[in-house]
This record gives sequence, structure tokens and C-alpha cells, in this order.
Amino acid sequence: MIDNPVPPSPHPDQVPPPSRPPVSALVLGGGSLKGAFQVGAVMALFESGFVPDKLYGISVGCLNATFLANSAAKQQAETGSVDWVKAGKYLIEFWIRNITRPDDVAVLRSRFRMGYSTLMSRFDGLLDNSPIQNLIRQHVDLNALKTGPVSLKVGTVDIIDGDMRYADATDPNFLEYVFASSALPILMPAVQIGGDHRRAFLDGGLREVAPLRVAIEDGATDIACVACHAKKVYNEKFNYRNLLNLMDRVKDITVNQLVNNDIAWAERFAEREQFHGRPLHISVIRPTEPLSLNLMKFTSDDIGRMIVQGYQAGVDALRTEAPH
Repeated sequence: MIDNPVPPSPHPDQVPPPSRPPVSALVLGGGSLKGAFQVGAVMALFESGFVPDKLYGISVGCLNATFLANSAAKQQAETGSVDWVKAGKYLIEFWIRNITRPDDVAVLRSRFRMGYSTLMSRFDGLLDNSPIQNLIRQHVDLNALKTGPVSLKVGTVDIIDGDMRYADATDPNFLEYVFASSALPILMPAVQIGGDHRRAFLDGGLREVAPLRVAIEDGATDIACVACHAKKVYNEKFNYRNLLNLMDRVKDITVNQLVNNDIAWAERFAEREQFHGRPLHISVIRPTEPLSLNLMKFTSDDIGRMIVQGYQAGVDALRTEAPH
């Protein structure tokens, strides 16, 4: 008689899959200067205790994600740990100190130069965005990013074949991907990455505004997404006879639909995953009404106001969100 019988081995189909540690991701969507809203929302997230393992960004979200990763890398090198609230404060300070007027981001090219370049088939954008590129160069340490404590991916679009391209901080041309992701179509020049003149890249928001898909593909299970666009575009007044204002408005309408699609797809995917017992949680912070900021006429007060709006939206969203 056997006192301690060995239980039969379970059928392979009955063996539960090995549990994987949760992976958190912060996904920052596009939105031009409305990225100031994103900065405030991110601060609310960090104050709530959210700690990202991965950062993803497109357009202005690419800039914010890169600066956050840069801050985290510097903290890790100096103290051996990362205070994400401190990283959020650094990002707020960067915007308040450096993004105070249109010329801090880009300057309007002369009519003569634009006309000549267009006639010679050398159109290089309505705006010269070297100011924001110089700011990025001054504040981002590429070597620190490569060895930082969080992974970072930014998205841009190859306007030759129309495909989405993502690059991480280990890419030797990473900074050029950042420039490309934040280059607004037509307003700013396309970027040739790695000196390849056969390819040109622009704002990733042409294809994906909130890079939720790639975060899910990379295995993120707890995703916080900050979008700069409300669900609907309202009929607010604007000067549609001003070319730059009109282009910004057309972009907003298109981007609004794209980000709605990105979020709706991700939420449906998460529901299916949860139904099958696979954990995937997605929380979204976005404005309840469209944000208004004139790309060619804003002040530091406007930026500060938008940061506060984002912070309040983040606090409200986190307060009402059901525990998971």
C-alpha cells in the first residue's frame, strides 16, 4: 500500500501558462504644443505612484518621453535610483523655461526663400524648426539614454513608402528619429535619417497618434496613455484664412480621428485579453474639451495654463478610475 500516492501529471492543455511580471508603459501621443497638457497629466500620474518600465512617444509625445528618459538616466547615474516625481518636475521646468514664445520652437521662413525653394523643387517647410532641434541637442544626453533604466521608443513615418518606423535609444541615429517624429508635415522639413537621401521622415502622427499598439506588442500589461486631443472637435472660432492656422486646424481634425481610433482599438484588445484571463489594463487621460493654443502666437502664461489643465485632468481621471 502506498501511503503518499503521486498525483497524476496534468494534461498539457490544463497547465496554466507561467506568470510573467507586470510591465508598465507610459504612452504619450502627439499634439504639437498641446504637449504642455501632457506634461501636467504625467505629473499627476507620477504623483499617484505610477512607475513606467517603458516609454513610448510620437510627435510632441516623443519629445516628452525622451526628456523623461533622459532625466531618469541622469538620476540613475547620480544616485542609483529614479524619483519619477522629480523627473516630472524637470519636464515641467523645461517647458516653462524654454517654450515661452513661437520662436522658441520654430521661425517662419521668408516669403522669398519659400517661393524660390518651391520653384526649384526644394521646398523645406514653412517653418524653420532648428530652435527646437537645438533645445533637444542641448538637453538630451544620448549616452545616458542608451544605458538608462527605462526603455524608450519613438515613432515616425517614412513618407516615401508610408510605413511607420520605431526607433529605440540604442539606435545610432536616435536623435534624428526624434527630430523627424516632431516635424509637423508641410509646416516643417522632412528629416533624412542616417544620411540616406532616398528616404525622408515626418511626424509619426500621420499614421499613429497614440503608440498603444507597439506598447502592447512589446508586452506591456499596465499602460497609461496621455492624449492631447478630446474625443470631439468643437466648432470654436479660428481664422481659417490664415494659412498656418488653417493647416493646424486641418491637422487637428485628422489627428483627432486617428487618436480616437488608436485608443478604441487598444481598449477593445484589452477587453479581449481580460476575457481570456490575460491581464492588460489601459488607462487614458485626455482633455474633455479641445485644447486651444495658437502655434504662431502664444506666451509662457498659455503654456503654464495648459500644464495646469493637464494636471487637473490627470487628477480627475485617476480619482474616478476603478481599481484594477
